[in-house]
Amino acid sequence: EHLLAALAGTGVDNTVVEVDGPEVPIMDGSAAPFVFLIECAGMAAQPAPRRAIRIDKPVAVSAPAEGRRAALVPADRGLSLDVAIAFDTPAIGCQARALALDPATFKRDLARARTFGFLAEVDQLRAAGLALGGSLDNAVVIDGDRVLNDGGLRYPDEFVRHKILDTVGDLSLAGAPIVGRFTGRCTGHALNQRLLAALFADPAAWSWTDAAPLGPDGALPAVGPTLPERAVAQRA
Repeated sequence: EHLLAALAGTGVDNTVVEVDGPEVPIMDGSAAPFVFLIECAGMAAQPAPRRAIRIDKPVAVSAPAEGRRAALVPADRGLSLDVAIAFDTPAIGCQARALALDPATFKRDLARARTFGFLAEVDQLRAAGLALGGSLDNAVVIDGDRVLNDGGLRYPDEFVRHKILDTVGDLSLAGAPIVGRFTGRCTGHALNQRLLAALFADPAAWSWTDAAPLGPDGALPAVGPTLPERAVAQRA
């Protein structure tokens, strides 16, 4: 989801990702390394209009027993996100943040937010064969009311920012940019997936529309040749 978030956040909607291992590398636990590499490679504007998924009526899913909820509602333009989280540990507590998504905002406010976990859960995860490569180099680790990473947090509310980053990646699985407003309360990957399933299960809840350019100055950056031209040049 970090790579998907980086692609969606920078406005890349046509790319091939090749992975020579069992999963995408965790990098530093954020989307920032992927954003850096995307910027280094550059982007190419293609000679085709971008389409977006417009939310035409509210759609919501929830897990009431767990206090979780996720919803998409109509909006005039672009994607905005309003996310709140709540954890018992004092190191996180209750955090909330809302923003309108564009490449500049994604890079500045979300990309560097790292995934996080709890020291008490490490042994359990590793016994299940998970998080085997996890370390303080690629996650924020919490022990009670303490953040164990030497450098501390990158943002005062890094935890909710990372949840928003995850959501951007999850929503990119819709297959096109979304024009609407997302609200999430203690949401996660599974609930976000249920939300997209509920959206597409109701043909009246969405429709295709033209997507506005995603560049920070209102235009999609065009660097180098278009992708078909580049592919021909590489094959030659």
